[in-house]
Amino acid sequence: MLEALGLDTATEAVYRAMLAEPRDGAADIARRLGTTEEAVRRAWERLAGLSLVRYADTDGDRDGHRDRDGDGDRDGDRPTGRPEPVSPALGLDHLVARAQTELEEHRRRVAAARITASRLASEYAELSARTTPVTVEHLPDVAQIRARLAALTDSVRGEVMVFAPGGAQTEANRQAARPLNERLLGRGVVMRTVYLDSVRNDPATVAHARDLTGLGGQVRTVATLPIRMTLVDREAAVIPVDSEDSSAGAVVLTGQGPLTALCSLFETVWETARPLGDTARRADDGDELDRQEAAALRLLAEGHTDEGIAKRMGLSHRTARRIATVLMERLGARSRFEAGVRAVQRGWLPSDL
Repeated sequence: MLEALGLDTATEAVYRAMLAEPRDGAADIARRLGTTEEAVRRAWERLAGLSLVRYADTDGDRDGHRDRDGDGDRDGDRPTGRPEPVSPALGLDHLVARAQTELEEHRRRVAAARITASRLASEYAELSARTTPVTVEHLPDVAQIRARLAALTDSVRGEVMVFAPGGAQTEANRQAARPLNERLLGRGVVMRTVYLDSVRNDPATVAHARDLTGLGGQVRTVATLPIRMTLVDREAAVIPVDSEDSSAGAVVLTGQGPLTALCSLFETVWETARPLGDTARRADDGDELDRQEAAALRLLAEGHTDEGIAKRMGLSHRTARRIATVLMERLGARSRFEAGVRAVQRGWLPSDL
C-alpha cells in the first residue's frame, strides 16, 4: 500500500510489526511474519534509509554496531542492534512531502518539455514544408481504411504509434486489428497504443489490450485524446476526416512537416499516459482530483455539454452527467461558468484557461 513512498510489501510488513510490538527483536518479528531474521534485518536497513527507524545505543556501541566476538572491533558496517520505529506521523509525512516535491518537479519538467517540443515541431514543420511535399490520400469508407492499414502494416519497417479514442472497442474492430497486430509484433515492430482511461471498465477491451501487451506491444491510457490516428514509421499518418463519424472516411498524410508535428503530439501524450497495469491514485483528503475528474472539469469549463464530455472521454452519457454533478457539488457551483471560476480559484484549473 506504500510502494509509492518507497516501501515494498515486505518492508511495510516489518514496519507495521515494529509499530505493533516495539520491543520485539529480529527473531520475534521473523517468527510473526513467517520470514527469516536476515530478511527482517534487510528491511530494517531499508527503513533506516527512509528514516522510518533509528538505532538506539546497544551494548556500549552508540551507533548500533555490535562486537560479537569480543575483539573490540565492530563486525562490519551493518547495524546489528534492534532499531526503534519512528512514528508514522513524522516518518511518513516526511516521505509524502518528498514524493510530492518529486512529483511537482516531474510535472514542471514535462510541462517545459511539452512547450519546447511544440516550438521545435512548429519551427521544423515550417522549414520542412518548404522542401518536402505533403500528400493527402482520401479513403472514403471503412473498408478502404482497413485495406490501406493492412497495406501499411505489410510495409512497416520499425514503429507504429496509435491513438484509439472512443471508449470500448467493438468486436469488429478487435477482430480486424488482431491479425494486423500479430503480424507487426511478430516481425519485431515497436507498437505503442494509447486508449482512454474509460476502457479499463470494459473487460473485453482490457482483454484485447492485454493480448497486445502479451505479444510485445505497449499500452497506456489517458483521460482524453485529441484525435484518432495511426502513425507508421513516422512517415505516414492515417487520420479520420470526422472524429465523430468514422463512416466519413479518413486521409493518409505524408510529408515531413505534418508528421513531425503529429509524432511530437504522440510523444507528449505518451509521456503523461498511464501503463495499463497501473491503478489510479485518488486523494484521500477530498481536495484533489483524479485524472478522469480533472479531464472532465477542463471540458466542463470549456463549455462542453454532458454529451460532449461523454464522447471525448469514452463514457456513457449518464456517467459523464454524474461526474459533472459531483464536481459542481464539490465546488459549490450553481452553473458551469461558476464551476470554472471556482476551479481556477482552487488551483484545479490554470488561470489562463
